[in-house]
Amino acid sequence: MDELLLLRHGATEWSTAGKHTGRTDLPLTSEGEDQARALAPLVKGNTFGLTLVSPAQRARRTAELAGLTDYEVDPDLWEWDYGGYEGITTPEIRKTRPGWYLWRDGVIPGDAEHPGESAAQVAARADRVIERARRAEGRVVLVAHGHFLRVLAARWLRLDARDGRLLKLDTGTYSRLGFEHSEPVLVSWNSPVS
Repeated sequence: MDELLLLRHGATEWSTAGKHTGRTDLPLTSEGEDQARALAPLVKGNTFGLTLVSPAQRARRTAELAGLTDYEVDPDLWEWDYGGYEGITTPEIRKTRPGWYLWRDGVIPGDAEHPGESAAQVAARADRVIERARRAEGRVVLVAHGHFLRVLAARWLRLDARDGRLLKLDTGTYSRLGFEHSEPVLVSWNSPVS
């Protein structure tokens, strides 16, 4: 693998409102669709050895609007399962759990649809995606979610999953992971398309 291009899906109603959106399958807003279209110049004319997309409709639609039509859906790219915090904002959570911080405190169990995941569980999925990407030829592109891609970048850099807290990632942005002297590095991060 030469380089890993990460595309975060465009905005949804919940991402705009700051609600934790793990497994709830929401569509892009019109702004999110515009963000996804703006990613098209990054992929136009490029050949990718592997293109993986989260099963969420917001990720699949982002991929398609960006011009990635030949992709494989990979369940390991789902967003962090927020359990009982699904659909709730951080300020709302802090009303009952003062000072709560996802990266330090984790989530509470939810229901059968949203059982919740630990940072270690998200890291295990990210590690599988990284291993798969490294076996590919050429450039690899992933279309996924904010917290998941932050964990993936931390694991790429051989850091703990919780170190993803250091890497803010906005909707509709791209990031690049690569190598320097055969060592994994962050090439660019949270870049908007101008």
